[in-house]
Amino acid sequence: MRNILATFLTILMLLPVSAMGEILIIKQTVNQTFGGGQSADDARIYGIAKAKREALEMAGTYIESLTVVQNSKVEKDEILALTAGVLKAEVISQKNYHTDDAFGIEIIVNVVVDTSVLEERVKKQLQDRNHLTQLKETQKRETELLQKVAQLEDENRKLTAAKQSTEKLKKEFQQTSAGLTAVDWAKKAYSLWDGEKHTDPKKVIEYLDNAIKLNSNYAEAYNNRGYAYNEIGQYQRAIEDFNKAIRLKPKDDVAYVNRGLAYSDLGQYQRAIEDYNQAIRLKPDDAKPYNNRGVVYKELGQYQRAIEDYNKAIRLKPDYADAYSNRGNSYGNLGQHQRAIENHNEAIRLKPDDAEAYVNRGAAYAEFGQHKRAIEDFNEAIRSKPDLAGAYYNRGFAYDMLGQYQRAIEDYNQSIRLKPDYAMAYSNRGLLYDNLGRYQSAIDDYNQAISLQPNYAIAYNNRGVVYFKLNQYQRAIDDYNIAIRLKPDYANAYGKRAAAYLSQGNNNLGCRDAQKACALGMCEVLGQAKGKGLCR
Repeated sequence: MRNILATFLTILMLLPVSAMGEILIIKQTVNQTFGGGQSADDARIYGIAKAKREALEMAGTYIESLTVVQNSKVEKDEILALTAGVLKAEVISQKNYHTDDAFGIEIIVNVVVDTSVLEERVKKQLQDRNHLTQLKETQKRETELLQKVAQLEDENRKLTAAKQSTEKLKKEFQQTSAGLTAVDWAKKAYSLWDGEKHTDPKKVIEYLDNAIKLNSNYAEAYNNRGYAYNEIGQYQRAIEDFNKAIRLKPKDDVAYVNRGLAYSDLGQYQRAIEDYNQAIRLKPDDAKPYNNRGVVYKELGQYQRAIEDYNKAIRLKPDYADAYSNRGNSYGNLGQHQRAIENHNEAIRLKPDDAEAYVNRGAAYAEFGQHKRAIEDFNEAIRSKPDLAGAYYNRGFAYDMLGQYQRAIEDYNQSIRLKPDYAMAYSNRGLLYDNLGRYQSAIDDYNQAISLQPNYAIAYNNRGVVYFKLNQYQRAIDDYNIAIRLKPDYANAYGKRAAAYLSQGNNNLGCRDAQKACALGMCEVLGQAKGKGLCR
C-alpha cells in the first residue's frame, strides 16, 4: 500500500473589516495515506502537523512584508517562528477516504489573518527576543520530527513494496507522533504569550503538562512551564522546572534568566545575580539579563551598580523601555529626580500604553513634590489599566499629601480590593485613619499590614504611635522594640520610644533613647526633654 501526501493551497481575500484592515484566510488541504507500519492515528498526527506548517509558511510571506518586521531585521529562520507566535492554524475538517489501492485521511487547515491587528501583535512578540528564541527551538524540533516521519514513510513504502514486515517501524512511528503531539501542545502554550506575559498562565501549565507527559526530555516545555509557575507565584515549582531545563540544555541562557527572576521574586538575590551572570556569559549581547540584574542591585540598595547595568542594557537595545523606566527608578532612589523623570519620559515615548511607566513617572513627580502632576500620571495609568493596584495606591498617597484625605482613603480602599495582600496600602490607610482620629481603624489596618508582612518595621512603629496616643505606653514600647529590632537605625522609633519611656516616668531609658534618636538625626524629643529638665 502506498503512502502519498498530496497538498492543495487556497487563499481567500474577504471584505475589509475596517478602514485599515482586511481578513485573509489561508487554507491548506492535505491528503495523507497510510498503511504498513504507520497507523491511521500516526498518519493523522503527521498530516495535521504538515498542513499547519505549510499554512503558516504561506502566512509567513505576509508577515515578512510587514514594516515592523523589516525594521526589526528579523532573520529568515525567525519568520516562521514569529508567524507561529502571532497566528493560529486550526483544523476545520478531517475525514477518512479510500481508493482502489490506498486508505487515507483528508485534513483541511485554516489560518485566519486579521490585518487590522496583525502589526501590533507582531510588535509585541518582537519585544522579547528570548521568547522568539524559544519559538525557533520549537520550530526546529518540529522540523526534525517531520523529516523523521518522511524518512520512516520512505522506508515503510520500500518494505511494503517488497512485501516485508514493517513491524519494527510501528514503534518509531508512534514515538515520532508523540513528539509531534508534544510540540503541538507547546505551540498552544506559546499562543498565550502577549509579548510580555502569558494571558492565562494556568492554561499554559495545563498545555505544557501534556507536552511533558509525551516527552519527558522537552527542555523548552520545562522552561516555559516554569515561567508560568512564576507568574502565579509558585516560585519553588518554577525553579524546579528551570533546573530540569538547564540539566537538559546547560547552555540555555533563557533558562538562567528565568530562574534568576524566580530567585529574585523569592528575595534570594545573590542566587539571582549568579544566574544573570551565567546568562551574560552565555549570551553577552542579550540586554535582558543586564536589565534584570540591575533590578536586583536596586533591591539591594546598590543603585549605582544598577544604573551601570541599565546603561549596558540600553546600549545593547536602545528601544528597551523597561530599562529606561528602571534606570529612572534608580536615579530617583539617588535623589536625582530630574534625571529620573527624563528616563521615565523616554520609557513612555517608547511604550505609550505602558501603565507601569506612568506610575513610575508619577512617583518621580511625587518625590519632587509635584503631586498634581503625579496624579495626572496615575490617572493615565488607571485609564490604561483599571486593575493596576499600584496606580491607586500611589494616587492615594498623592491625595494624602494634598490634604484630600477622603479621596486618598478611597484610593487605598480600591488598591486593597484589587490586591488584598497589599501591606503598604493597609499601612498608609492606617496612617490616614490615625491622622483623622479613627484610632481603632488605624490599629486594625496596622494589624493587617503586619500579618501580611511580619517584618514591616514602619507598621510596628506607626501602631506604637496610636497606642501612645491612647496612653497605652507599654504596648507602644513593645511595638517600638520590634521596629528597632527590625531596623536598628530607625531614628523615629527611638524618638517615639523615648517619649513613651518619659511618659512612664522612666527618665533613664527615655533620655538614652532620646540621645540615640538625636545621634541618628532626630533631636526633637531630646530638646523637649531637656527643656522640661528630664534629660541633661
